[in-house]
Amino acid sequence: MSLKASPTLSSRSGGCTLTGALSVTTHVRDAVSIIHGPRGCAHHNFSLLHATGLDNDLAVIPDLVSSALGESDIVFGGEDALFRTIHAVCERDVSAVFVLSTCIVDTIGDDVEAVCAREYGVPVIPVSTAGFLGGTFHDGVNKALISLAGIAPPIEHDRSVNIIGEMNLEYEVEENFAEVLRLLTLLGIPAGIRFVHNLRFDEIGMLGGAQLNILRDPSLVPVGEFLKARFGTPYISSFPHGLSGTLTFLKSVADACRVDGSRAMGIEQALQGEILADFADLGRSRAVFFGPVTDPVSFLAAQEAADALHIRVGSDPGACPLPVHPAVGTAGVKRMLHCWRRTLHA
Repeated sequence: MSLKASPTLSSRSGGCTLTGALSVTTHVRDAVSIIHGPRGCAHHNFSLLHATGLDNDLAVIPDLVSSALGESDIVFGGEDALFRTIHAVCERDVSAVFVLSTCIVDTIGDDVEAVCAREYGVPVIPVSTAGFLGGTFHDGVNKALISLAGIAPPIEHDRSVNIIGEMNLEYEVEENFAEVLRLLTLLGIPAGIRFVHNLRFDEIGMLGGAQLNILRDPSLVPVGEFLKARFGTPYISSFPHGLSGTLTFLKSVADACRVDGSRAMGIEQALQGEILADFADLGRSRAVFFGPVTDPVSFLAAQEAADALHIRVGSDPGACPLPVHPAVGTAGVKRMLHCWRRTLHA
């Protein structure tokens, strides 16, 4: 079990639209992402993605290429520079190329889609990621996922469940996936693809085969709606959060997949009872919550756990500051309780 703490003053989902899209496209491991813009955009994002990988114990070099627009390209247009870059990349042994635009490219009006539509012998997929008109990191994630989903053909549904839009830059990405996988296994439902996390390009073609999609969080609802319209696949709008939220999640997935979830819910309730009993020593403590996360869902999960253990939360004198972490599933609550124990017994 990982107890690695997240930094308290940093956010891994607070970048620009381009960064959000790159957090998706760089996880197609046999593809190349071209950043159409000045070198600085590529340098900044390469450094961020590489450092994030190292933090998550992944010594992976993101396959990024810049069209390296210079002054003359910005004045007279950068389409020729983009064409030369795509052509050079396609001479390598790659399965696909993603072309991500930058703010300067949208400003000068390059027709990126027209350049990508030429014949290169390799699929070249444009992703519009200029964010200077108000785009956010999450907009970039959604745009990239929808662009990639658009190349997947409709296929016959099976029993699997896809995981959609994992936060590839968060510290707990593997732990959170393992928790959702554990819950699906309790229900006897096989996991499909992780769209998109450490995926081969040809695996994207399996996207439409699942009977259900599970979104990482509600910010991905536009992606869920796109997949529903394209493949007829319903979706659950979020990973489970907290103890009661995990039970609700199990029931929702069971109902959507038309299986009996009563046994799985009974097993999970028993597990939650055992965990709370293991942390009974935290009872009757006085505490006050603080970051690293401030979203209401995580705070509700933390408050539920505190109430179950009779921890009094408030700002009264002597209250011990307890960190609130994203508590995905029962396992996420358990990791948070371990942090609380170390803090309260320090």
